Amino acid sequence: MRIGVFGGTFDPIHIAHLRSAEEAREQLGLDRVLFVPAADPPHKTRRVTAAAHRLAMVRLAIAGHPAFRVSTLEIDRGGRSYTVDTLRALRERLPADTALTLLIGWDAFLEIGTWKQYRTLFELADVAVWTRPPHAVRAPRALLPVAARRDFCYGQDHQTLRHRTGNQIRFLTVTALDISASAIRLRLRRGQSIRYLVPLAVERYLSRNRLFARRQGAS
Repeated sequence: MRIGVFGGTFDPIHIAHLRSAEEAREQLGLDRVLFVPAADPPHKTRRVTAAAHRLAMVRLAIAGHPAFRVSTLEIDRGGRSYTVDTLRALRERLPADTALTLLIGWDAFLEIGTWKQYRTLFELADVAVWTRPPHAVRAPRALLPVAARRDFCYGQDHQTLRHRTGNQIRFLTVTALDISASAIRLRLRRGQSIRYLVPLAVERYLSRNRLFARRQGAS
């Protein structure tokens, strides 16, 4: 079983999240993509929406996709949501022959040196980094934090990085969809449409629960 692990705040989940996960699934031959909403994202300085709402929206967004699943692991654990702890927990719960691939975006990868025990991440799972055209990845080993570079060598294609454990970092190109959760929240606060930026079920959930809606009388 090959499982992609896609963690995030998902505040709210949107079409670019889903499309990137789908294209990663295809390119990597994943059997399943596991969406893992964070309880308390350590890199977020703003107050995030209650976990119950974010979890509900993820469930609505992936409903009907046979390879997409949601995990409440981080929400159930509570506290700060560190990826290294999540991968360790998944390793303990899943069969030993399960191949895990951590799915992250380009911006997150560039900041991976600030993550808790980031060098251990590479021992626990493969990593797939998605970028969007026309972005081209050059000299990817130089993008790693200095302390981690000696743990990697280049694969035969000079694009894949191979860890000393045999795990790999791969760089994927996915469809360029310039959609962000922050822009969606801003549009909702302004009373603007978010149709086609999020799945219809998520749009209805946001409207029904008045999440990010402009307050009456606010200027």
